[in-house]
Amino acid sequence: MSLPEDLHELARAVIDGNRYLTLGTTEDDHRPRLSPVYFTHVGYRTFYWVSSPDARHSKNVAARPEVAIVIFDSSVEIGEGRAVFMDAAASLVPDDELPQRCSEAFADADPGAVRFQPGELSGDAPLRLYRADATGWEVHLPGRDPRNVTGIDVRRRVTP
Repeated sequence: MSLPEDLHELARAVIDGNRYLTLGTTEDDHRPRLSPVYFTHVGYRTFYWVSSPDARHSKNVAARPEVAIVIFDSSVEIGEGRAVFMDAAASLVPDDELPQRCSEAFADADPGAVRFQPGELSGDAPLRLYRADATGWEVHLPGRDPRNVTGIDVRRRVTP
C-alpha cells in the first residue's frame, strides 16, 4: 500500500486508522514512561482516553502535563513505516466539563467501546477522562519514500 501524497493526509490516515496511541509521560526522576491507551480524537487536535487516576501515567500527567504521543501502524511491511508524533499538553477533564467532553470523546467511539457517561467518570468511580491537546505534529517519512532524498528515515512537520 502506498503512502498518501500529501503528508498532512498521511497524518490524518494514520490517526484515523489506529485505535491506540502510545502516551509518553515523565516520571519524578525524569525517566520516560510509555503507556498504550485506547483513544478517540476531535479534529486531530484533542485526544481523549479513560484511565485510573492511580495509574502511573495519570499521576505523571497531574504532575507534569507536557507529554509526547506516537500513533503508528505496526501492520505495514518493513521500510513502509507510518507514524504520527505529537507534542501535547495533557490533563484530567474536570467534573464540570464532563457532559461536554464525554459527548465529544465518545461520539465516534468504535463499536464495542464503552461510551462513558459523566457519572461513570466522577465521584467514587475508579476511572476518569483525560485529554491531550496537540501542539505540534510530525509524520515519519521512510528512507525508501521517493519524496525523501536522504534515503534515511526522517520526520516532517505537518498540520493535520
